[in-house]
Amino acid sequence: MPLKFTSLPDIYAAAFDTVIDVRSPAEYAEDHIPGAISLPALSNEQRAIVGTIYVQEAPFKARKIGAAMVARNAADHIDGPLAGKDGAWQPLVYCWRGGQRSGSFASILKQIGWRADTIEGGYQSYRRLVVKMLHDTPLPHPLIVLDGNTGTAKTEILLKLADHGVQVVDLEGLAAHRGSLFGAVARPQPAQKGFETALAQQFSAFDPSRPVVVEAESSKVGNLMVPPSIWAAMRAAPRLRLTASLPARARYLTRAYSDLIADAAALQDTLAKLVAFHGREHVAAWQMMAQNNAFEDLAGELMAKHYDNRYAKSRAGKGDGTLADFALTSMDDADLNRVAKEVADVVNAETSR
Repeated sequence: MPLKFTSLPDIYAAAFDTVIDVRSPAEYAEDHIPGAISLPALSNEQRAIVGTIYVQEAPFKARKIGAAMVARNAADHIDGPLAGKDGAWQPLVYCWRGGQRSGSFASILKQIGWRADTIEGGYQSYRRLVVKMLHDTPLPHPLIVLDGNTGTAKTEILLKLADHGVQVVDLEGLAAHRGSLFGAVARPQPAQKGFETALAQQFSAFDPSRPVVVEAESSKVGNLMVPPSIWAAMRAAPRLRLTASLPARARYLTRAYSDLIADAAALQDTLAKLVAFHGREHVAAWQMMAQNNAFEDLAGELMAKHYDNRYAKSRAGKGDGTLADFALTSMDDADLNRVAKEVADVVNAETSR
């Protein structure tokens, strides 16, 4: 009988040697259960062929052709990635709905002697649990938002909090985006479903009686939406505010965005996107600063004339107030470590209340 899971922690803690996703590579790439490996029962092309035959010709013909494809692919997996598995190996197999693909593949594995199980409802049942946590019910974890204007090292300090025992979720890291027009990083953003799976996995591992610190964001990080349950909790959460002088922030940003600075063409293209907000004259002046390597001046101008005002507007109506302010000075490593310790002390004090 397929296994029925009623919570995400139950799935994440399932005692199997290997979790196998037998959906197509495209389905796996969009999202999958964390830790699952991809051993497709049908390739992307094969899945499309079988689906077309099912709709345009006959379901029986599609099932017969599909079964032959699954058997051949299973043989390749058994001779390849699974060749070294001994008789005690116990896999958990899932497909889209927990039906033919996972059932067929698990049946072959069982015939060999492996103790294979499947998930009732397949990936869809897993996805429903993610949606329940992040869309349909209030987040049980109390959130604290780490706030501050652009250039106050929010992300770096957030990551340092974990070293002090604080529960943190790095929304920008999981979204592969630094959360602004200049925020793109080298790797592409995940699909929305993959982003939500990463969030669900992290929150499932946390103690819901202790605060979780997240960085202040808008409702989107790059092209990805912050799920409704998290966004609602962020809007209501108390805040810890980082402050620093404009020159210190400008110096910090030239270090933090060194990858963008190194790509002159990309920087020029990104600056051009600000024409709609500030007009061609202002943007041309900023582009000239970039051409002249006046990056600290450019960062200062962008913060003073673009980002600080936008941050002020976005904060309106959010949170229950500021728990504490933390002043950064030099913004070197020692200064960031000092402030991270001070922030952690406040969060841990909230935990003990």
